Amino acid sequence: MSKFFRSGNLLGAGLLLSATLLSACDTGGTAANTPIPVANTAVPTTTMAPTGTTAMVAPTGTTAMAATPGTSGGKKIKVGLVTDVGSINDKNFNQASYEGVQQAEKDLGAEIKYLEPKDAKEYSQLIDQFVSAKYDVIVTVGFALGDATVAAATANPNVKFIGVDQFQGTTLPNLAGLIFEEDKAGYLAGALAAGISKSHNIGAVLGTDTVPPVWRYGEGYKVGAKAMDATTTVQVTYHSDVDISKTFNDPAWGKTTALSMIDKGADVVFGAGGNTGNGALYAAAERKDKGILGIGVDVDQYNTVPESQPIIVSSAEKKLTQGVFTLLKAVQAGTLKGGNNTGEVGLAPFHDVAAKVPADLQAKLIKMTADLASGAIKTGVPPAKP
Repeated sequence: MSKFFRSGNLLGAGLLLSATLLSACDTGGTAANTPIPVANTAVPTTTMAPTGTTAMVAPTGTTAMAATPGTSGGKKIKVGLVTDVGSINDKNFNQASYEGVQQAEKDLGAEIKYLEPKDAKEYSQLIDQFVSAKYDVIVTVGFALGDATVAAATANPNVKFIGVDQFQGTTLPNLAGLIFEEDKAGYLAGALAAGISKSHNIGAVLGTDTVPPVWRYGEGYKVGAKAMDATTTVQVTYHSDVDISKTFNDPAWGKTTALSMIDKGADVVFGAGGNTGNGALYAAAERKDKGILGIGVDVDQYNTVPESQPIIVSSAEKKLTQGVFTLLKAVQAGTLKGGNNTGEVGLAPFHDVAAKVPADLQAKLIKMTADLASGAIKTGVPPAKP
């Protein structure tokens, strides 16, 4: 394990725990806490906190980062993105991060390119391709690229790096880690699942628990479910393959595992782990005639997995596109700060099955969102698996 832990009406609306990115700087501090209601439409990824809102408490050693200044007249930047094993069309983590890069092309005039590794051995090689081509900023996606990103940033201090889901144990001025509090998003997903379950039996199909963000999702899911209904049975299974690339790109295993959980009584399944997690949504869709429901992850998967739309209640969402774009905007403006930057998490809209979430449950989820933001509720989930 690396030493870097990379690690109002609610109906039809998303719940968010944080409204800004938080950036590490030389002086510590915390921001005020306010739950941020979101309108029924998707949150524009170009905006920071709505007027009058404040950020949630930052992790130790981080402080709130002001919205990036306007980019008119800024230098045109070259942006390279290296995905984790998978693709930019994974309907999940890599795709959402790349959409932040695409937004930089559209809104900032950036020149962009992406590279997809076939396996983990290619991470450093692909990063070096962008360095050699004199790209201004290199975005690397996922915990698994963390060590390679730190090494490249150390060796190339004049190149900016953004590491998505990569906690920075040591601050480098040219490396910004975009991190999220997955345990809180997982907590809300678990509470939602337990709240709508008719059988008092729910499941979660996840990628490997050796990746801290995935583990935090799963453990937060367990805690949130029990907080909502202590009698709920929570089936949680992590992919155990030693090949980390397989653990995020195995939808067949994800589907089979979810179907097994359903056969054991689960009527709501949460999928978290790239294409592997998508398999759980496919399983729920296959059993929709039995009333099985699904919860997506990382992005609003109602929009990315259309074949599962009829069963997707919500998604435990990380605002990846917004987070990546905001940091690229800072690169162009010359204001990027190294260290950890915390992005937004929360529940995505309920969409077609909103009627499955009764008003009293909506109210409880709103209260939980506020209490997670204020610290009144603590998940108890550490940064990584002990």
